[in-house]
Amino acid sequence: MSWLNKVRNSISFIQKRDTPDHLWIKCPGCSEMLFVKEYEDNLSVCPRCEHHGRIGADARLNMLMDPGYVLLPAPVVREDPLKFRDSKKYTDRMKSARAANPHPDAYTNAVGTIEGKKAVLGVQDFGFMGGSMGMAVGNAFVAGIERAVRERCAYVAVTAAGGARMQEGILSLMQMPRTTVAIQRLHAVGLPYIVVLTDPTTGGVTASYAMLGDVQIAEPNALIGFAGQRVIQDTIREQLPEGFQRAEYLYQHGMLDMVVHRRDLKARLATVIDYLTAARVA
Repeated sequence: MSWLNKVRNSISFIQKRDTPDHLWIKCPGCSEMLFVKEYEDNLSVCPRCEHHGRIGADARLNMLMDPGYVLLPAPVVREDPLKFRDSKKYTDRMKSARAANPHPDAYTNAVGTIEGKKAVLGVQDFGFMGGSMGMAVGNAFVAGIERAVRERCAYVAVTAAGGARMQEGILSLMQMPRTTVAIQRLHAVGLPYIVVLTDPTTGGVTASYAMLGDVQIAEPNALIGFAGQRVIQDTIREQLPEGFQRAEYLYQHGMLDMVVHRRDLKARLATVIDYLTAARVA
């Protein structure tokens, strides 16, 4: 042992006080360390760079709906119809996802009001298997539309997904036409369908109900697209523009109607619902 180690080991140091990991969060946008409470009080938006973090279904419902909203029961579907297994069984993946989330699948509906305007709100949670669209998500979406038809009110879908759920194969892809037909039923009775696209909204969800809204709203800098940027670049063999597939770029090119900060989203939804339903009620 060297003399330096002997001296160091003979010195009594004050024990370092551990700081609980749950007190801080690193902003994915600017990498600043933020107090979790400060971050959550700011609707999970970084107060430094305005990066909009991903939030769960319950946080989204509490943020957008007035107190007193009622959750709709989750539809029951046949689980693991293909007996799918990759590195893990599909049933095991589902158990893990349900253990980490408050809802049985990635899509949750609630009925209530948004600043006094009646609506059914469907929220997709990226935290549940990447918000992937399987039969349960498709059934929940259709059930939400049917409830909006019965309530004679608008249907609002908040999307966040990596696409179709590969563990359900063609059955997951069948949710694309099913949800499209459900939206047509809503329109047939003169009710509005509003979409809020959040980060990320990709794959089969973008290719179906995420892009069929009467009004398309997105949160700032949300990633929105069908295929990934690298896949597109390799296919067309061209460099894509900066900000490609981000909300602001899509807004500038006419694919979105507006980009709204999270703090203003509830009020903007109420205004849009009021505008789209006023003429019909009259």
